[in-house]
Amino acid sequence: MTPEEKIAELGLIIPDAAPPVGSYLNSTRSGNLLHISGGLPIIGDRKFLGKVPTECDLKTAQEAARTALLTRLAVIKAEAGTLDQVAQIVSLSGYVNAEPDFTAHPQVINGASDLLVEIFGDAGRHSRAAVGCSSLPLGVSVEISLVVELKS
Repeated sequence: MTPEEKIAELGLIIPDAAPPVGSYLNSTRSGNLLHISGGLPIIGDRKFLGKVPTECDLKTAQEAARTALLTRLAVIKAEAGTLDQVAQIVSLSGYVNAEPDFTAHPQVINGASDLLVEIFGDAGRHSRAAVGCSSLPLGVSVEISLVVELKS
């Protein structure tokens, strides 16, 4: 089963890649590595906003991480043409808009990490950082960036 077939089987949709909203690129390729800029959990009118866990509970924040990941998969698809070109998810950086005493950042970012393994199997396993921030762009609850190895 291809990654895109797996995404459909999970009932998910990859959105179109949104254009950058600042002075940066959605991705930069160096050899077979694709460095993907941070993406927010916003698809159309669906947005995940607020501080975790007071304005956005843990379960909702995990869904936000999954949604942000889908926007990053859109960037991979736009760059590579298909998700079949992914050889390995190398690393994921996850940022959580967290209250100062919140410490479950890894559990929030598991929403994105677990989805990568569901979609890509062993090629979805990756190194990772999961950190808390005092704020994120547009007041979102989560931001995700990736480094992906593409097939030769």
